[in-house]
Amino acid sequence: MEQRLKGKSALITGASKGLGKAMAMALAAEGVKLALVSRDREQLELVAGLAIGAGSDASVFVTDVAVEESVLALQRTIRDEFGPVDILINNAGMNLRKKLVDFTLSEWQSVMDTNLTSVFLMCRAFVPQFKEGYGRVINLSSIMGHVSLPERSAYSASKTGLLGLTRALALELAPQGVTCNCISPGPFATEMNQKIAENEELNAQFMASIPVGRWGKLDEVGALAVYLCLPEAGFVTGTDIVIDGGWLAR
Repeated sequence: MEQRLKGKSALITGASKGLGKAMAMALAAEGVKLALVSRDREQLELVAGLAIGAGSDASVFVTDVAVEESVLALQRTIRDEFGPVDILINNAGMNLRKKLVDFTLSEWQSVMDTNLTSVFLMCRAFVPQFKEGYGRVINLSSIMGHVSLPERSAYSASKTGLLGLTRALALELAPQGVTCNCISPGPFATEMNQKIAENEELNAQFMASIPVGRWGKLDEVGALAVYLCLPEAGFVTGTDIVIDGGWLAR
């Protein structure tokens, strides 16, 4: 099979599981050299092993991307041990479900730091490495950035903010031939939605709300990420691609 992105390199945060792992494996199949980042070394090593088995070159970097000093250290390590990156996928995220009035400031800030501030830190550190004429930033937002549900105040606020950051950065980078886009997944059976997926009653209710009648498949997000990284997607920038089985179209 032709490897359409062979020779490119990608840094993926939150790469140890779920959507991050799926995007890593999709890019590995296209010949992309991978820098896999999260706080979980054991899981990262497993993903790296799978990527190497698929014919890719993959390295593991344990980092808390919500902490400025950690991102600056990662920037230096990537420069010295991995080399320049062409693709940056900001996938690290967390959700804390509770009523707004029950949040502590520390809890609120933790969600914001992980979901939004980390993207600022990573883009500031790695976008300058992109070569003139090609570069890809993909930020993982959510349908909760477009609509919301009870007990999603912090998560929705962070993901909505990410949409605005993406639009502004896309305009800043467009003259360089660098694109910046969001992917907004809907109902995917990731670890974040595990409680719903495993609860028979909640799962049935959720399935009834999805027009296509199923959870999303992780490799569908992987395929979308690959497309956005292709040269043919160079005219796609500053936008958000919703992948939700029709959930928002109801």
